[in-house]
Amino acid sequence: MPEIVMPRLSDSMEEGTILTWMKQVGDEVAVGDELVEIETDKANMAYESDVAGTLSQILAQEGDTLPIGAPIAIVGEPGEVVDRDDEGQASPAAGPATAGDPPSLPVAEASSATVPPTVSPADDGGRVKASPLARRIARDEGVDLSTLTGSGPGGRIVKADVESARSEVPSSSTPPTAIRGVDEEGTAGAAGETAKGQTTYQDLTRLQQVVSRRMAESKATAPHFYLQTEIDMSAAVEARGRLKRLTPEGEVVPSFNDMVVKACALALREHPLANGAYRDGRFELHSRVNVGVAVAARDALVVPTVFDADRKGLREIATDARTLAGKVRDGSITPPELSGGTFTVSNLGMYGVTNFSAVINAPQAAILAVGAITERPVVRDGEITTAHVLGVTLACDHRILYGAPAAEFLARIRALLEEPLSLAL
Repeated sequence: MPEIVMPRLSDSMEEGTILTWMKQVGDEVAVGDELVEIETDKANMAYESDVAGTLSQILAQEGDTLPIGAPIAIVGEPGEVVDRDDEGQASPAAGPATAGDPPSLPVAEASSATVPPTVSPADDGGRVKASPLARRIARDEGVDLSTLTGSGPGGRIVKADVESARSEVPSSSTPPTAIRGVDEEGTAGAAGETAKGQTTYQDLTRLQQVVSRRMAESKATAPHFYLQTEIDMSAAVEARGRLKRLTPEGEVVPSFNDMVVKACALALREHPLANGAYRDGRFELHSRVNVGVAVAARDALVVPTVFDADRKGLREIATDARTLAGKVRDGSITPPELSGGTFTVSNLGMYGVTNFSAVINAPQAAILAVGAITERPVVRDGEITTAHVLGVTLACDHRILYGAPAAEFLARIRALLEEPLSLAL
């Protein structure tokens, strides 16, 4: 019988977590049917079946984490009868075992990391009807879906239903764990209290675990060096003001960050090493210029990709960036939209940060950290005046991007932003 294995849903995926089975044992499955929702290192994604038949056996339960290629289900012939045990799980429809047959292990024991699902089944033994996004939010917030009434089609529970229930109860998904310990002076404290007060623990989400691991690997393996400069954005501020006045109501007005993305894309086209990567003792040079834009998600940092940014106009980049940011925040971003980046822009200017150093998004060659635009005094032609100044920091992997080429690349970005008409060429 055809075996469904944990698929590779992104270029960097090593393992996946089963979130929701969209088909149950005994259901008919057609090619292209959404079979299971899987959490990867970048996003949650519904996997579409590439075989047809009857879902005969589910080998990986909701909450299980398995490596790429591990079996997760078996699809039998259409209409094949499936035997179930007392708990409703599929069991082989084979004859009695012989003395030479090895004992079968429970699925939960075969899993690499089994986590009991937090969603209770419906009273009639069927599954609660809920959207994948609603299930994920309910799991994260500790909301029992079986207690909710769905407002979606056919009584399906949707995101708004979970958020409404979450506002009525405490949303902590990880109960605080108090410890009894000794303070830093060696004095024993009361139960649950230390010199630091009461200590609680919170498990990282899968996405937070991946971000933590990759940032540590990047700093440990890529020899970072940093270049800083200031960019006179006065002409860009004036140009954006004109764009805003001329843009019809309801249409997207490019932001300063969109201008930075475009300037980086044009400069990357002229400096291929900055658009490349160092991997396995050689340079990888990419033909496409795909700029990742760091977005703060609900519990981690996510970097969706603006593809072929060097070939797109400012308004198209602005539209793409807003669409991608919206998908990140509502949880609908897909792995393909998070893959393929060749360079990254990280902007904290909206928080009033003027300068910072970012960690390279490995295996990329560099990342540009963008601060806030501030108006301050400058000297021009021997006279004091004011200008809108933007502080930026370029972090580079010294294995592929050396000091002089990196400085030329950063100087080109500055020149493009100081003459914003060049961004339209």
